[in-house]
Amino acid sequence: MTGSEPRLPSRRLALIVLAVVGLAATVLGLLLGFSRQLLNRDKRVASATIVDPSDSTTTDPSGAMRSVQGADLYLDAVELDRIWSPMHLERLARTYWRFLTRATLGLVRIHYTDRERFVVLAFAPLKLLTFQAPEYEMDADRGIVRWRIERGLLVASRGRGGNGYLQIDVHRYGTDDRTRPPQARLHVEVEVANFYPAIASGIGRWAYNETQSRVHVIITHGFLRSLARLDLAESRVGRFAKLDEVPDPPAVGVRSPTPQQQQETARGAA
Repeated sequence: MTGSEPRLPSRRLALIVLAVVGLAATVLGLLLGFSRQLLNRDKRVASATIVDPSDSTTTDPSGAMRSVQGADLYLDAVELDRIWSPMHLERLARTYWRFLTRATLGLVRIHYTDRERFVVLAFAPLKLLTFQAPEYEMDADRGIVRWRIERGLLVASRGRGGNGYLQIDVHRYGTDDRTRPPQARLHVEVEVANFYPAIASGIGRWAYNETQSRVHVIITHGFLRSLARLDLAESRVGRFAKLDEVPDPPAVGVRSPTPQQQQETARGAA
């Protein structure tokens, strides 16, 4: 049919279904059982409350998925000042990948290169997702780390090339001086945007919603709750230390341009 996503080869579709359904069943079982202990350790130095937007998971007419999960963290204002730096933003990024591996008991792992990050299944050489190297933006009130989606077994052909992304967005708000010690509020959002899932293109959105999307939301909520411990992993790269080493983020509510939009802007200015 004209304008529709081309059908996936049967072998590739079978691999996608096997990977997603198997991963979904495994992760759901693990998260609802063993990993609950991981999330409830008595080592919290902050409090975390899940505050997802009302339309946290949506699909646009083209089939692109967007999913946003958020949490408010309340912590000592002095402690927040101490960790508000690009170095700790890098560590937050690494903490996300560490949590994904721990929550799946090592079944999902992250492989690093200078230019890419690979999300792979430990028991098979399957690259579920390939991300471009992370982009960092930060100023005195907001920090963003963004991984653009390059390709992968879980990505439909129209979603490749970096226009879709996974992003962690942290925004600090005012301090409540009425508490002792004074408490600061930090809002953290994890967003997947402009993502075209291969499983939705092959066998339908219902399958995506009941497997891959559901697993993503459960894992993300677990990650957000785990931030109450402020146990940030050491960065594998460690590129930044000061705010002036990274660009400022866009205004709140404004998205950074995709590679396609950047190319169109460059052509228009030429």
